[in-house]
Amino acid sequence: MKKSTTKLIKELSLCTEFRSFYDKNKDILIRDTLSQLLNRLVTEKGLKKSQVIRDSEMSEVYGYQIFSGLRTPERNKLLCLALAMRLTLDETQTLLKSAGYTLLYVKRPVDSVVIYGICKHLTVADVNCLLYEYELETLG
Repeated sequence: MKKSTTKLIKELSLCTEFRSFYDKNKDILIRDTLSQLLNRLVTEKGLKKSQVIRDSEMSEVYGYQIFSGLRTPERNKLLCLALAMRLTLDETQTLLKSAGYTLLYVKRPVDSVVIYGICKHLTVADVNCLLYEYELETLG
């Protein structure tokens, strides 16, 4: 069962004790580390890490370090992985949250291009071309 963040916040604010909220919702709370989440998404989508890393346009060694949990990528590199994995916007936001990064926000020019790229299933190269075209910082 999935609940929206808004619904969870409302439920949490109305509960009289935390234990009842936690017991009721513990199965839907995010517990995965970033590397666990990435590996789970790769498996669920039937992808190969090697192809995802290539499509994300990052070095092979660095990509495998991210998947193994040895390195935490910067936000832009994580967005490259999300694009390479063809994640949905919700999946991308969850990925950003799990790494402690700010969520994509449509009113930020770079983020709006990335959101467009996610929705249109663009490649990292395509998104970088759009960013460059609008004189915005590329994803790297």
